[in-house]
Amino acid sequence: MKAAEVVVRILEDEGITTAFGIPGAAINPVYQYLKGSKIKHYIARHEEGAVHAADGYCRASGRMALAICTSGPAATNFVTGFYTAQADSIPLIAITGQASSTLFGTEPFQCVDIAAIIKPVAKASWCITDPKQVPGIMREAFRTALSGRPGPVLVDLPINVQMADIEYDPATDKSLPWSRPGPKPEDISRAVDMMQASKAPLMLLGGGVILSDATAEFQALAEWLSFPVIMTYQGKGGIPYDHPLAVGHCGIQVGQPIGNRYFLDSDLILAVGCRFGDRHTGKKDVYVGSRKFIHIDIEPAQIGRVIQPELGIVSDAKAALVALLDEVKRRGYQPPASERVKALPGLRAEMARKTDYENVPLRPQRVFQEINEFFPPNTMFTTGCGITQIWSGQLQNIERPRRYLASGGAGTLGYEVPGAIGAKVAYPDDPAVVVVGDAGLLFMGEELAMAGQHKIPIVVIVINNGYLGLIRQNQKYAYGYEHGVSLWYCGDGIYPDNVKLAEAFGGRGERVTEANQLQEAFARALEANVPYLIDVIVEREADCSMGGSIDAVREFV
Repeated sequence: MKAAEVVVRILEDEGITTAFGIPGAAINPVYQYLKGSKIKHYIARHEEGAVHAADGYCRASGRMALAICTSGPAATNFVTGFYTAQADSIPLIAITGQASSTLFGTEPFQCVDIAAIIKPVAKASWCITDPKQVPGIMREAFRTALSGRPGPVLVDLPINVQMADIEYDPATDKSLPWSRPGPKPEDISRAVDMMQASKAPLMLLGGGVILSDATAEFQALAEWLSFPVIMTYQGKGGIPYDHPLAVGHCGIQVGQPIGNRYFLDSDLILAVGCRFGDRHTGKKDVYVGSRKFIHIDIEPAQIGRVIQPELGIVSDAKAALVALLDEVKRRGYQPPASERVKALPGLRAEMARKTDYENVPLRPQRVFQEINEFFPPNTMFTTGCGITQIWSGQLQNIERPRRYLASGGAGTLGYEVPGAIGAKVAYPDDPAVVVVGDAGLLFMGEELAMAGQHKIPIVVIVINNGYLGLIRQNQKYAYGYEHGVSLWYCGDGIYPDNVKLAEAFGGRGERVTEANQLQEAFARALEANVPYLIDVIVEREADCSMGGSIDAVREFV
């Protein structure tokens, strides 16, 4: 059997049903067998977009997709997508074509050592030069992507390897077993001891809780203990935003006033599945204070990397949460709701940032109020980086896990549109909405062509201020100048014309300038059943709240 056919058979057997990619000469042998397979292929317009789409598919569904492309510059275009997935622990399988291994060392056309180039931002990578190794390495790639801390993996296939005949028996070739660690009983016992000794405990819900599909277990433990819950940015949606125990976010950018207050008033942090990113912690001395930390994470290297915990537990989030709930029930430890928990719903409303502006030009905060009021709870939102992403993190209300799909650790402009395409492919009956600035749109906006060609009806909401908004704000307040950040064409109005951009790719669009136009525009977008872009013109120099420390966030109203 041709090795290329073996590759496709293994992909099918491992459960891959969806591929995003761009064919090319060095990968065409695999595409020959993709054609007759059960794997549906969506052609991207840029290889980075293919990886982001596979990433968004997995974030929304928990299932892996394939990203595939040819050699040389196509393969190197995968790097940013890999970094985006790796930073947020998103597993995916990528396959690249390669020049014939017989030509290695002679600088053949479009030959680059992608396995070495991508290694720093991949969980693992292989270049297969012996065709007999194809089945084993393909199986190992899946096990590696899923076991422990998940992540993206790449298999590079020289064209002569793809075309080689190898002995292969599908009946005897099976998936490799993989597992995730559970906690030590003595660690669980000590964690409960610390909780019982605490006066003002708080639970911190990280993205690992969502990746482990452990949000129900997390919520059950929080409810049993009546502990308030803060979400990290990647944990957004892990508990409903309006749950009686939900505090919101802590942090120096996507944090919220109530989240920072409750964190600062706590003496014990039970942190599950988080990595204590710098935009979450801000100044570490303020963040740590005199608090004690229990840190649960599947990756041993995360324990003590940023915050030195009183107790570190290496474990899958779900396994640890189940064990903690069992232990507190065994002990009969179920404390009554504290006064600060009872006060939480009222304070949450009282300390919420203002959004009901009537200004024209629109204030960006009002756009997010309208988004919250209109879109149903099953809507999948993607966002990337910049001032629009920060407003989104601060102001969007999310009720369910795997509905807020954001590039967190990498902060990738360009993730937004292809990420939403992948999410919509995974759940075609649920709305998929891109929240993006006018600058971010043009990083991967060409993937609207993928949405148009394959009739994937995503909604793109552009917060258009004609600026690199976050960089303008940083230049203004940190350095006292502005340069190189304006995007609108001087004296000629609002260009590029994003509405025409959507139409050029087979979609529809409209421009909105007033708050009372937004709800009807959203309704038209959902009813159109084609890619639909809403270009929302907002106040150009609106600032977003941020600071260097969680006790010193500057508010802009």
